[in-house]
Amino acid sequence: MLIRTEDATVPNRITLDENAGNLSLVYSEKNECKFTFEFLRVFSPSAEVVGHGPGQRVNPIGKENVRIVEIEPVGNYAIKIVFSDGHDTGIYSWKYLRWLAVNKKDLWARYIDETSGKVDAVNYKSCTNGWSNMNQESK
Repeated sequence: MLIRTEDATVPNRITLDENAGNLSLVYSEKNECKFTFEFLRVFSPSAEVVGHGPGQRVNPIGKENVRIVEIEPVGNYAIKIVFSDGHDTGIYSWKYLRWLAVNKKDLWARYIDETSGKVDAVNYKSCTNGWSNMNQESK
């Protein structure tokens, strides 16, 4: 999926790699972030995961083998991802995806810690970008 825009939060290209099990967002030649299908499912912005208010977030477990079956554009501001487990209610705004990219390492470490306590078994090398100094206000 190719996207044309001047907004820095909007990727230039989105690539779904079924074999590797990841979704790649390319912002420029040097700014690319890959998310595993599991990561995107676990951090879905849906009410099912986030809840309806502070402190209501749940950690979906058992999503290691989830696949992305469809990606639909939502206006000019987001994508909707349909997962193989039937989950299809999360609207991933460009701003939210950028926030996930910036905070990916910490989010995944906290998720692993909260669900299994095995943070040291995680490989964080799937994101190469220039956003390392951004803070959470991107959300």
